[in-house]
Amino acid sequence: MKKRHEQKLILLSIGLMVAFSIPVSLLFNSEQEVLGYPMLLVYIFALWMAAVIIAFVIVKKYE
Repeated sequence: MKKRHEQKLILLSIGLMVAFSIPVSLLFNSEQEVLGYPMLLVYIFALWMAAVIIAFVIVKKYE
């Protein structure tokens, strides 16, 4: 794997650590709901799905 792709994956990991940290996650802990789901769950799963897609695109460009 190229060094540049490794660096992108490391940056993605660091960004996810910050985004999933308690202070940032608690910003979305509110009474609002999206399609009947609490905002915190929507935030966590949307962020997780975006991270999987971004990692897939980075790895796919390597091949």
